[in-house]
Amino acid sequence: MSLSMYQASIPGFIRMLENTSAILDKAVAYAAAKKIDPSVLVNARLAPDMFPLSRQIQIATDMAKGCAARLAGIDVPSYDDNETSFEELQARIAKTIAFLQSVSAEHIDGSEEKAITLKTPSRELNFLGQPYLLDFVLPNFHFHLTTTYAILRHNGVDIGKMDYVGHY
Repeated sequence: MSLSMYQASIPGFIRMLENTSAILDKAVAYAAAKKIDPSVLVNARLAPDMFPLSRQIQIATDMAKGCAARLAGIDVPSYDDNETSFEELQARIAKTIAFLQSVSAEHIDGSEEKAITLKTPSRELNFLGQPYLLDFVLPNFHFHLTTTYAILRHNGVDIGKMDYVGHY
């Protein structure tokens, strides 16, 4: 049996967003225990020219919801990108998971050859469905979630690999 487009996308997006939500819970607990203003972590960066944690979450959720919608041929949900707290980031993750759960396998399966066009401020990107998912979305999604993890770990939050990948 071959792996379907749905199986290669939605369940993994949901699992990783749930894992990230649990990591954010640990960050909140860490900030409270160490008496650190949570906004310090929400705005933390690995390097001055990198986005802060809040933007990493925004991009990761945009990747997941955008992919699901484009492959399914439905409108991409629009979020304001104005989250400034862990509570607001958790709400964004929950909203993204709820959207992903609303997209069924029937919506996505068979989209391997679907034409996908992304318009950025500087250029237009054109993909077929499978390369869009495998070569563009998944690497970007995991990059931004990994960066979120690394920002928190770098700042002392007690998290490890199993927090990122989840328990089996």
